[in-house]
Amino acid sequence: MMRAQRGVTLTGFLVTAVILVFAALLGFKIGPAYMEYYTIQKQIRIVANEVGAADRRAVENAFDRRANVENITAITGKDLEITKDGDGVIITAEYSVKVPLVGNLSACMDFRAGSDRK
Repeated sequence: MMRAQRGVTLTGFLVTAVILVFAALLGFKIGPAYMEYYTIQKQIRIVANEVGAADRRAVENAFDRRANVENITAITGKDLEITKDGDGVIITAEYSVKVPLVGNLSACMDFRAGSDRK
C-alpha cells in the first residue's frame, strides 16, 4: 500500500525562501527610515513643549541641536512649519525618503511628523 508523501517540495521551499529573503531585505532597507521618523516625531514634540511661545529662530535652533544629537539627517530646523497656538507653538514637518532597494527599484515613503497640541 502506497502512502502519499507529505512535506515541502524543493520548489516550494525555494519560493518560500525567496519571499522571506525579499521581505527581510525590504525590512532592513526601509526600517531605518521609519526609525528616523519616530525619532523626528519625538524630538518635535519635545521641542514644542520646551520652547513655549518662542520665535521661529529659537524653535529651529532647538530642533537642530536635538537633531544633531539624535543623528537626524532627513530634515533640519528650516524644514519645520511652525505656527503659534496661544501660549505655545505647533510644529509640523512633511518630508519624503527614497530608499533604493535593488537595481532601479526604489521605495518612496512620505512622512508627516508634528506636535499635536490640544
